[in-house]
Amino acid sequence: MSSTDKQRWVLGISASHNGSVCLLHGDQIVVAIQEERLSRFKRHRTYGKGPSLATGYCLNYAGIEPSELDLVVLCVQGRLSDEVHDIALDPFLNIRSHGVPTLAIPHHYGHALSAFATSGFDESAILIVDGAGSPVTDFTVEEQKILNGHSDDGWETISLYYGAGTSVTPLEKHVVDRGAWLMMYDGEMPSFGSLGGMFSAAAQQIFGEASEAGKVMGLAGYGKPEFASSDFFEIEHGSFKFKDTVPLQFRHDQRWPHAAPEYEALAASVQAALETALLYLVQHLRELCRSRNLCYAGGVALNSVANERLIRESGYENVYIMPAAEDSGAAVGAAYYGLWQLTGHNSRWRLPHDALGRTYCSTEISSALSTFSNLEVVRSTNVVSDSVELLCDGKIIGWFDGGSELGPRALGQRSILCDPRSPDAKATLNRRVKMREAFRPFAPAALLEEAPQWFEFGGSTPESPFMLRVCEVKPEKKDQVPAIVHVDGTGRLQTLTRETNGRFYELVKQFYDRTGVPMLLNTSFNRMGQPIVETPADAIECLLSSELDCCVFEDRIVFKK
Repeated sequence: MSSTDKQRWVLGISASHNGSVCLLHGDQIVVAIQEERLSRFKRHRTYGKGPSLATGYCLNYAGIEPSELDLVVLCVQGRLSDEVHDIALDPFLNIRSHGVPTLAIPHHYGHALSAFATSGFDESAILIVDGAGSPVTDFTVEEQKILNGHSDDGWETISLYYGAGTSVTPLEKHVVDRGAWLMMYDGEMPSFGSLGGMFSAAAQQIFGEASEAGKVMGLAGYGKPEFASSDFFEIEHGSFKFKDTVPLQFRHDQRWPHAAPEYEALAASVQAALETALLYLVQHLRELCRSRNLCYAGGVALNSVANERLIRESGYENVYIMPAAEDSGAAVGAAYYGLWQLTGHNSRWRLPHDALGRTYCSTEISSALSTFSNLEVVRSTNVVSDSVELLCDGKIIGWFDGGSELGPRALGQRSILCDPRSPDAKATLNRRVKMREAFRPFAPAALLEEAPQWFEFGGSTPESPFMLRVCEVKPEKKDQVPAIVHVDGTGRLQTLTRETNGRFYELVKQFYDRTGVPMLLNTSFNRMGQPIVETPADAIECLLSSELDCCVFEDRIVFKK
């Protein structure tokens, strides 16, 4: 967009089981937020007709009224024709009265746009994989022409695209009939009709909660595959044919930690099957379009173990995985689709950091602190140095800095941090702070320039800015940082640079200067079952309700009295 063009205000909305909103001014993201961060209800489902806390949050932060919007774009996970998604009924936006135009796009198309628009690539192959998105009836005309198989009531599960300029062209679509991506049975392992459903079925059987796919990935490191990929699916004439072989082996309602050996084997098996499927898909995508670049999104793209294999084995020179790969990222895709419709211009902007929430000023932090009587607030003239001192003293600290992350990974804005050298830190964090299962691993946030001395990258780039890949810790280094080494010898790595990560980088750098270890243990600032904290008040409530030692805000370190 040239400097003489009007800077358009475009609002993108993802109406889904992880609802979110993104606001653009020109080609830059002003702010984006998940509904769950505001409602404090994890995986808060939102609808096109609203109401949405996230919409008000974005417009209020930008200081504009709904009438000032140039365009609103809705991306729906589900049927667009359902009345609950009629955006004209949103009482806050009041579209009809304000005369603001609207557009709607299908779910996988929104995912594809979110990844391509923030990749910085001029062209790219694009892969989208999740549980299920939109029905065939909501596909674009181009998408309806390239179905892999035919179904009048199919729902998208896998989509392959090619992006160039402001166009995202569908190459192939895989669908599940009647949207049956996950078929629940009372007390037994569900059947599944998609790769996302396959992982959710394992999560349901093991943990009693289909949405806990991330736990399955963590548990997989403890087991060895006992089921072959062919027990989960066959690929026939380019189509996935999912099977009930594995679900039929689990006709009981025991949940973790019961049946631990068989569940560790199930987790390892489903992880291996997913990796096999994804490697097939990227090979097939390379056959459909020639590109050096790959963009990847959808809920399955949060599987960091599989991502590492794609980075190393896919054959693409450059792999970009959208940090908000799950449904919250579709709001970003919707917003950029609208912008490109208005301007016809892709600035090839690359998302530098997942810090898209609003910032909170010193006055707002002070106001939040004043509402709690049982706090001790210590002013610091060098908060980074004082925080390093606390970390070296074994303290577990909450780190609240800048705008919150849109995606599900804490990347140094809403993080819980501690010393990775402590052999007891993992058990202490899981038991006393996070209140979650003992097998769950924690992630290292490491200085990019030092990462190759500590992690194996297999000849690939060491960059991992969004904590979306898993690398083996070098054998000679594992004993130095036991708190971040998973049972299989790996760590889900985030790499930091001074330019991108600011004060968080400085914290890790000073810790490195003090200890010789260029990383901290980093986990999300929340307790199990709760969204990551958004506001200063959320952070204080987490401090008071857990065994966190303190919380850092700007130049203040806050302790419990």
